[in-house]
Amino acid sequence: MPTVHRRFLASSPSISLYAQLVRYGFRKHATYWGAAAAGAFTNTVFGVLRAYVLIALWRARPGLGGYDIADAVTFCFLTQAYIGPMQVFGGGLEIAQRVRSGDIALDLARPAPLVLWTLSEDLGRAGYLFLARSLPPTVVGALLFGIVLPDGAAVWAAFAASFALGVVISFGWRYIVALATCWLRDDRGLAVVSLVLTTFFSGLMLPLVIFPGWLGTVARALPWSAMVQVPADVYLGTADIPRTLGFQALWAAVLLALGALLTRAARRRVVIDGG
Repeated sequence: MPTVHRRFLASSPSISLYAQLVRYGFRKHATYWGAAAAGAFTNTVFGVLRAYVLIALWRARPGLGGYDIADAVTFCFLTQAYIGPMQVFGGGLEIAQRVRSGDIALDLARPAPLVLWTLSEDLGRAGYLFLARSLPPTVVGALLFGIVLPDGAAVWAAFAASFALGVVISFGWRYIVALATCWLRDDRGLAVVSLVLTTFFSGLMLPLVIFPGWLGTVARALPWSAMVQVPADVYLGTADIPRTLGFQALWAAVLLALGALLTRAARRRVVIDGG
């Protein structure tokens, strides 16, 4: 084997590295089981409150957005379940703090792309929060109100893929927001803007299917819809699955590519700032 090729293989991060990072992310967040339990309780309480609001709305407007009451209630508890794994309210990454402390220079020197390193840890976080924060509100919603179940194994599989893509899209957006701290120095203003955009355009506040006219068309084409509304549509069986998964895969690729480009720019900026 040529020497150059051997060196390339030796310096390239292996799949096992990313698997270990996923495991690390899972175990790291599993230590904060009390916070996860509190989050699950909060998501459940607000899920019940939201369910009653949506029931009242759909009783006043039957068939609104193509949903019936059972669909609306199911959507409610699905979106409550997404909050933890998809970190819908933002944050979940330590990049901004590490930029301010200067530790980002060490991260950029690691033997693996920062975007993939951070994504792997975030997938572990999402996996743990799915178990700790997603299942409890969903079970309570099913017991109190009853929820719609996907029709067949194919829909379950499509939903699992859509959910996973939603997590990746959420990460891609949060990564870009966090890494912008290299230029903004203080990410709090951008974090607030991100929170408003994600909450409104993801479908967390209200299903995007009830948004009228051009507003609904634009909202469903944006990446935030792929975090909440789109996986819910797949679960409820109202989506064209191949087209929907393609839409999510496209946004995942775009955001990860933008994150990689931003990382390259950040590396040059760290070199300049550090002399």
